Amino acid sequence: MYGLEGKVAIITGAGRRHGLGEAIARRLLAEGCRVAISDLGTPGPLMEAQRIGTHAELQALAEDMRAAGGQVLALELDVRDEGQIDAAVAATVEQFGRLDVLVNNAGIGYLMQPLLETSRESWRAVLDVNLTGAFLCTRAAAAQMVRQGDGGRIINIASQAAKSGHRHLAAYTASKHGLIGLTRTAAVELGEHRITVNAICPNHVTTGLGAEQNEYFARLRGLSVDEYLRQMRSRIPLGRVGLAGDTAAACAFLCSDEAAYITGEAMNVSGGVEMH
Repeated sequence: MYGLEGKVAIITGAGRRHGLGEAIARRLLAEGCRVAISDLGTPGPLMEAQRIGTHAELQALAEDMRAAGGQVLALELDVRDEGQIDAAVAATVEQFGRLDVLVNNAGIGYLMQPLLETSRESWRAVLDVNLTGAFLCTRAAAAQMVRQGDGGRIINIASQAAKSGHRHLAAYTASKHGLIGLTRTAAVELGEHRITVNAICPNHVTTGLGAEQNEYFARLRGLSVDEYLRQMRSRIPLGRVGLAGDTAAACAFLCSDEAAYITGEAMNVSGGVEMH
């Protein structure tokens, strides 16, 4: 896509294999970007090792991308920590000389509970990562882009849950609805600096997180995972669930010069299952 050669991107939540973050990073690298991938690195409360990009997985992923010819920086980053965010932006600029793109992809989608059983701890964890983390990263990245003076791109990875309610996902759905509000307000305020801000709203994608959701909701309905996915596909006009590459392609487009006059949008990438 025209205009991405040599651009520099930070992608949060990109340290797990087969995740949306990895797919986005690989697509932007293929388009000529230089990329900083980040993830939590160290497990913590409600963020077990199998649900985050660990230090070892993050570094291995970066090495794979470098071996394929990409210019890649790997950063351990807790998006709830302002100091770590500022340090990540500074490290990216030190390594690559500038920052052109931020992709807010870090998120928690695995805390699935009925509303009446959702603890304040779980609610807080999801909102802190999915919404407050995106706000803090946006603020720091946009400040760098404003200092550079030649525009930029901010992409928020939202969800179909940003537009519709979903059972047992109160915190997740609230955080993704809030992310659309953040997207629109940031687009209004940052437009004068030629920084566009958009969101992407994928439907279900069977990443590692998606597989965990499949198992949970299949059990909830008394179905096998295959039966659950078959029912899901039957509701999607294009007849299949989403692929990580679908979201990555939309992200590359919104980062490109071709999308220079698009801002404040919440783009559905859902095979037609979400149309508003």
